[in-house]
Amino acid sequence: MLPIPGGEGPARPAGLQIGPLDLAARVDEALRVQAVAFGLSEEEVGIRRYIVQRHMDCSGARALGAYTEDGALTGFVYGMPNDRSHWWSTVVEPYLRADGRDGWLDHSFVITELHVHPGFQGHGVGRALITRITDGAAEPRSILSAIDTDSPARALYRSLGYTDLARRVHFPSASLPYAVMGAPLPLRRP
Repeated sequence: MLPIPGGEGPARPAGLQIGPLDLAARVDEALRVQAVAFGLSEEEVGIRRYIVQRHMDCSGARALGAYTEDGALTGFVYGMPNDRSHWWSTVVEPYLRADGRDGWLDHSFVITELHVHPGFQGHGVGRALITRITDGAAEPRSILSAIDTDSPARALYRSLGYTDLARRVHFPSASLPYAVMGAPLPLRRP
């Protein structure tokens, strides 16, 4: 495991490490982090458990975790090479096509989820997770979706070189619109 480099914001919590995550084996722990960070209900956690397990069976899917010294998971990221036949791509493709940007769906590494427990946010954990997972990607670019608001997450993505490819994207089960963002790899460093 690698230590988390000094990040933006207040001093980072001591002893945090980034390393491989067997997401299929630790899905419940990861979803607890996501539930707190993203405000998920128990029903939503159950649905996401199935989705995460299905994703981890996809070719090229991989995950990283941020761990305390005692091995507790404080954040995680997972992603995979994008596939136009996956549900996410079929939803965002018309929005990207409307602006002639649907080519971003090809040869891209998609960040499927990135979540950090609120008690560990603002210390560079999210930055370390996303840069390390994309550094290992064979694809020349990365794409992701984020709630379409001015949030700390969107500010982080912009600082890494992600730009808006489509906005006001509506996913069938989401009440808020999303933005699809893309960046060339490797991601920008501060």
